[in-house]
Amino acid sequence: MHFARFLTIIEKNTTFEAVDGAHEASIEDNLVSLKMNDVQSVSVKDNYVFLDTGSPHHVQLVDSVSDFDVFSEGRNIRTTAYGKAGANINFVTPVDDATFSVRTYERGVEDETLSCGTGVTAVAIAMAAIGKTTKRKVTLQTPGGMLKVKFDKNKDGYNNIYLEGPATQVFKGIWQ
Repeated sequence: MHFARFLTIIEKNTTFEAVDGAHEASIEDNLVSLKMNDVQSVSVKDNYVFLDTGSPHHVQLVDSVSDFDVFSEGRNIRTTAYGKAGANINFVTPVDDATFSVRTYERGVEDETLSCGTGVTAVAIAMAAIGKTTKRKVTLQTPGGMLKVKFDKNKDGYNNIYLEGPATQVFKGIWQ
């Protein structure tokens, strides 16, 4: 979105098709707001939550995400619990009732990433599903920066889900 605006392909609002369907997005003052797909199914297990927010996500609470071995534990869960297709694995520590620290092991990358949009969206909804928050706008702290997810809960699941965060250009070059 930010790059499309930089290239003057869009101004403030756009719609686009992604692997998980159509999305709407807007950008103002380098703050991107992306409408995510509705989530109807949230599977709460004994020590984790599983849901699909455009990609499948395993969300697990840990005592101290900053000290957690995301690579080893994430890889182990991704391969043993989810087989060849895999899932993204998110480890979470509550900061307060509306703020959560998150680190994610991403399938495909096969390592920890600085941030994952579908991952923080999954964490926000999972924390609501298990009662760790009653807020409908949640702040997610990732190694890559702060993001916000807002959503509505209804009898059919979660809708009006928006992922919000800053976008900045980190590199510019010319390829010849």
